Amino acid sequence: MRQTLIAIVENKPGVLNRVASLFRRRNFNIDSLNVGRTENPGVSRMTIVVNSREAEARKVEANLYKLVNVIDVQDVTNQPAVLRELALIKVAATPEHRSEIISLADIFKAKIVDVCPESLILQLAASEERVDSLIELLRPWGVVEIVRTGHVAMMRGTADGVRHTPGASGRKPATNGHGNGRHALEEIEPEVEQEAFEEEELPTLAMEKE
Repeated sequence: MRQTLIAIVENKPGVLNRVASLFRRRNFNIDSLNVGRTENPGVSRMTIVVNSREAEARKVEANLYKLVNVIDVQDVTNQPAVLRELALIKVAATPEHRSEIISLADIFKAKIVDVCPESLILQLAASEERVDSLIELLRPWGVVEIVRTGHVAMMRGTADGVRHTPGASGRKPATNGHGNGRHALEEIEPEVEQEAFEEEELPTLAMEKE
């Protein structure tokens, strides 16, 4: 079963690299990872899909909180949330078959974003299942190339996702423009992030007495 997590992180250089390094060290089975800006210029939003049991998702959340740049983590699996994926599909399209492909795109509410003498590029923003269905129906004509963003997710209404580890890493709930009960950065004590140096031992310099 796949679990979907939303992580709110500081929009600073190196944050994505720290998260990716954490996943690599912990050997988490990540199905997709999508990162983008939010309504707050200082904050980015990650949508993480973990292909594992619920216990694994809880472990991902607990480890994300060890990174000082992570503000909040929510589990939106089986919650009232909107999940979407953007796909660009390039399909071979000879003049005699082009009208059939365009008709199929209309059924799925996909847009034709590029037309060339021998191909079309379709754009579809929908659920993963709907994207999969369109790709399978296009295969008889010849799918040339596919680009998929992976999931983005947003809770419906004013509800929040499930927080398995509230108050982790010394963060205290506050209203900071991202919903009630999320964690603010002001309460975090400045400290060296242990996760970043977990696998490396820094050399020590010995000084001789004169």
